Amino acid sequence: MTQREAESFRSKLQRLIFCKAAGTTPEREVADWVATLDQRTALKLAQWELISKRADVISPRLAEFLDRYFEKRVDVKPATQTVYRRVRRHLVTFFGAEKLITEINPGDADDWEMYLQANGLAENTVRRHIGCARQFFKVAVRHKIITENPFQDLKAGVTANPERFYFLTADDTQRLMDACPPGPFGVEWRLIIALARFGGLRTPSETFALTWQNVDWENSRITVLSPKTEHHVGHASRVIPIFPELRPYLDAAWFEAEKGEGIIYPITSYRDAKQNLRTQFERIIQKAGLNPWPKLFQNLRSSRETELAEKFPIQVVVAWMGNSEPVAKKHYLQVTEDHFSKALNEPCSALQKALQQVPESSRSDSQSKSDVFPDCESLQDVAECREAVQYCTVGGTGLEPVTPSV
Repeated sequence: MTQREAESFRSKLQRLIFCKAAGTTPEREVADWVATLDQRTALKLAQWELISKRADVISPRLAEFLDRYFEKRVDVKPATQTVYRRVRRHLVTFFGAEKLITEINPGDADDWEMYLQANGLAENTVRRHIGCARQFFKVAVRHKIITENPFQDLKAGVTANPERFYFLTADDTQRLMDACPPGPFGVEWRLIIALARFGGLRTPSETFALTWQNVDWENSRITVLSPKTEHHVGHASRVIPIFPELRPYLDAAWFEAEKGEGIIYPITSYRDAKQNLRTQFERIIQKAGLNPWPKLFQNLRSSRETELAEKFPIQVVVAWMGNSEPVAKKHYLQVTEDHFSKALNEPCSALQKALQQVPESSRSDSQSKSDVFPDCESLQDVAECREAVQYCTVGGTGLEPVTPSV
């Protein structure tokens, strides 16, 4: 605060101390000032018994504050609520349910970050937790319960981790398809894999939001509903082609759907959010003789976006994938072994092409030395031109006007 604000604060604080000692009520000006105090300062004054303990100046307990905030967030999806509860558990475990939120300072926030790291959470998971905690305490700042957000200075942005990239080749994809169980259940699983690997759909959100009405067989297109981005204007859905690699698995699922009546979704299994899609997928991966890779479904989508970026302009690719160019470059596009093979076997530089067009054997053995290293005779014409320029006059004053001498 400024010097003037500090002096005003001291003056009113001294007045409160005097009134407490004298047992009198502060004048209206001081009472109005108390009403405008932030809750953290008012709580301190109440603890020192300089003002009365009112409900609006008592700092809420951590668990109580978080639960009250979650009750208000009726707009968030169930998956987001699950993340909120997970962050709440870590906050309450570390700080305690009865911890006053006004007592949590930036140093405590640093300790909480180290606690998350010590519990084995990945770097990006830690950052997501910090981002949620920062969001929770920002509400407390806006309601003037606290004056600063203790999590504000911690890094919350998710970073790309190339070590968690995995490119699933076409051959390995086929091994996965062959390892799927028989019958209708296997048909659905092959479609789940194909929608992620060949269609680039987010799994499970976009895959399970897909209905048969979203499939335009006549124009070979699919309207992909995107629950993750629907809150952004113009990003509730996108249209992708029915890629040739995807078509056989979509046809097989449609054939199975025609056997029943009133089938709305291509994927009818695992529609209960409590069912674990990852566990069954890991069984299929192991049956295919492969080792589970990081971010199972996201890397299927990443593999597809990397392939599409080789064939189509980036603005087309991100429109089909439903992300932005910076996000694609940071979190999806990969450098594969195929890129290294092409670099070694398919030279593409203009210089290399020029050298290939003029082979070494085309040079004449009788080529004179002067063609490569010109001697004095070959420079005779240049010397004559030099002499002509040397004896060419420009005038008495040259190119610039003469400065009069004093």
